[in-house]
Amino acid sequence: MSQTAPPVLSVRPTRALVDERLLVMVENLPPGSPVTLHSVHQSEDKDYWQAFGHYISDHEGSVSVAEDLSFGGTYQGKEPMGLLWSMRPVPGSRTGLRLRKMNVCSPMLVNISVYGGHVTEGFRELRPLASVLTERWYMAPGVKRTSVEERGIRGTLFIPPGPGPFPGLLDMWGGGGGLLEYRSALLASHGYMSLALEYFKPGELQTAELQLNYFETAFSVVREHPQVMPDRVGIFGLSLGSIVALRLAAESAVAKPSCCICISGSHFYPRDAIIGGVHGIAKGGFRKVRVDENNHQIWRDIGLPISSDPSKKLDVRRINCPVLLVNGLDDQNHATVEAAEDMAQMMHTAGKAHLVSRLAYPDTGHLIEPPYSPHFRATNFMVGSKKEKVTLLWGGQTKPHSDAQEDSWKKILSFLWQQLYSPRSPRARM
Repeated sequence: MSQTAPPVLSVRPTRALVDERLLVMVENLPPGSPVTLHSVHQSEDKDYWQAFGHYISDHEGSVSVAEDLSFGGTYQGKEPMGLLWSMRPVPGSRTGLRLRKMNVCSPMLVNISVYGGHVTEGFRELRPLASVLTERWYMAPGVKRTSVEERGIRGTLFIPPGPGPFPGLLDMWGGGGGLLEYRSALLASHGYMSLALEYFKPGELQTAELQLNYFETAFSVVREHPQVMPDRVGIFGLSLGSIVALRLAAESAVAKPSCCICISGSHFYPRDAIIGGVHGIAKGGFRKVRVDENNHQIWRDIGLPISSDPSKKLDVRRINCPVLLVNGLDDQNHATVEAAEDMAQMMHTAGKAHLVSRLAYPDTGHLIEPPYSPHFRATNFMVGSKKEKVTLLWGGQTKPHSDAQEDSWKKILSFLWQQLYSPRSPRARM
C-alpha cells in the first residue's frame, strides 16, 4: 500500500436509524500518524454541534473508531459512537442548548471528517483529509406519519410498515410541553404504532386544565385504530409524562394499559387534580430550589421528603400491569430515585412486587433519551405564566449518562417485546 495514496475515510452505514451503530475507519495513512476524527451537525435551530477524538494510525496506516483508543478530544478510550454521544455546541454558541429533532421526516445530517494531527479547535478553518456525510433517521423507510386532531386531542400517529396489526403505545413527554415526535417515530421503526401526544404548549403547564379524560381519549384513539391489537397497548412517559402514565394505570376505568415505561417519573400527584396541579406542587416547594456555582437551578429537593399523606400521591397499588421504572442516580431535577423506591414498596405491600422492574444508573441525570443522543447536563427551560427562562440542572456525567441511554434503550425494547409481542406476557393477579 503506497503512503502517497490519499487517506480513505469510510462510514458504514451512511444512512441509518439513530439507534444503530456506525463503523468509522480511516485507511491509507502513514503508520503512526496522529489524526483527529471530527463530527459536526447543524441543528434545526442553526446551532452547530461537534465532537472529536484524537487517534494514532496503526502499523498498517489505519484507524478504526470501534477498535482503537481515542487519546483526547470530547471522548477518550475505545468508544465506537463517541463521535455522536459526546457532541456539544461549538465554542461561542448560545448557552443552555438542547439538541432535539423536530422534523422527523428529514434526517439528522452529520458530517464526519479526518484531519491531520491532533486538532482541538478551528475546524472550520482547516481543510480535512477526507469527509463523509451521514444520515441519522428517527423514522425508518415505510413508517407513516399522520397528524391527529380528533375527539379533542392533539398529536401525531406513527404507523410501522406492513399491514399489522401492531402493538400500540401512547407516548408522552414532560413539563417542557409541545409536540415531540422523535421517540414515537423511532418506536414505530421498531414495530409499535405510537401516538406522540401534545397536552400543553411550551411554558403553559401552569394553566393546563386537562383532566384525566383527555389522556383516556388519547389512549382509546390508539387502542381503537384498525391496525392495533386492542389488548396490547402500553404507555411510555418521561418526567411529567410518566406521572400521567402512572395515573392512567392506577385510576382510569377506561385505559387499561398492558404495560407502562416510566423514565425519570414519580407518583407525586394530588388526587383528582388537573394537569396544572403538578405545577402547584412545584410552586409550593420552590423555597427548596437550590442553585449551583453556575446559577443552574436544582429542583430535586422539591419532592423531598417523600410524603406519607396518601392524598398527595398516586395509589400505585391499584396498578395491574407490568411497570418499568428507569432512573438516573444523579437526577438533579426530581427525586425520582426516592419516588421509585416508595412506589416499589407500595406495590410490594399490595402483593404486586412482581409487576415492577427497575433500572437505576449511576452518574446519570434526568433526561434519559434514545441512544447516542448528546448528554444535556443543564439546559434552558421556561417556567411560570410569564414564561421566564431559567437554566435547569438535569444532572449526569457525559460518559456514564451516555452508557445509560444505550443500555436502557436496549432493555426498554426488550421489555416492550416481552409485554406487547410475546404470547406469554405477565399479568397481575386479580
